[in-house]
Amino acid sequence: MHPAPSIILFTTLSGIGFGMLAFLGLDAAPPKGWSALAFLFIAFSLAVCGLLASTFHLGHPERALKAFTQWRSSWLSREAWVSLLALSVMAPYGAGLVFLDQAWRVPGIAGGILSLATVYATSMIYLQMRTVPRWNHWSPPALFLGFALAGGALMTGRVSVALWVLPVLAIVQVVAWIDQERREKATDTDLATATGLGHFGSVRAFESPHTGESYLTREMVFQVGRKHAMTLKVISVLLFAVLPVVLLLLPFTHFLVVPAAASHLLGALIQRWLFFAEARHVVAQYYGRWDMTGMRRG
Repeated sequence: MHPAPSIILFTTLSGIGFGMLAFLGLDAAPPKGWSALAFLFIAFSLAVCGLLASTFHLGHPERALKAFTQWRSSWLSREAWVSLLALSVMAPYGAGLVFLDQAWRVPGIAGGILSLATVYATSMIYLQMRTVPRWNHWSPPALFLGFALAGGALMTGRVSVALWVLPVLAIVQVVAWIDQERREKATDTDLATATGLGHFGSVRAFESPHTGESYLTREMVFQVGRKHAMTLKVISVLLFAVLPVVLLLLPFTHFLVVPAAASHLLGALIQRWLFFAEARHVVAQYYGRWDMTGMRRG
């Protein structure tokens, strides 16, 4: 699929923001006063800015509020409600930390759980799409939550947590890439099953559905070369996991947390770009752009 900047920023920034809120809410001894204000400001800014960025991907951003009406059947609607609840619960909890020097455990734990539930709901928007084999897979929840926890740990200065979450995340990501490739190759959807004409024999397209560009070709039939994807994957893992771990293991860790977090963020953005760029919607078969690997060779 075509990686729209708005959706990349949304899933990456909001994930880190809600990851920070989860750590601040679930921590038995969270920061208070001015330190809490700084952490909460960054966390709320990332979460809210990420959510706002998602509206730019809508055909009619002014209708974004209608997302709240379909919670019975839509993970997008559920994400909207859970994110609103998480921010609403974390706001008074944060006020207690900043102004009253109080860490109210009930709203803190509830807000932390709701923050992680928001990230999970975001991942389920993609997992439910059976027409995209790479997303209809176990990996979106694991990776979205993993990046939220890793980014949240780095951004809140929890070095010991980050040092074990980051390597685990890197392993899960590599396994996911391998298994997503297998999943895509194993899909049994083709022109014969899509058109229902398989019983007549071999089915092939006589010509492309249309000669010009359309929404489908712009959004659903994006191609990325194999060698470029592999290079970006290596760079992504180095930035979001390897370099941050190396920096955190060096002396003067408190000075190196910021560059480690910056490196992780850049790697996460590349990973999320690949998450969308490598996703192949089965509609690509109608345009002759779906091969056994799901990617254009090059």
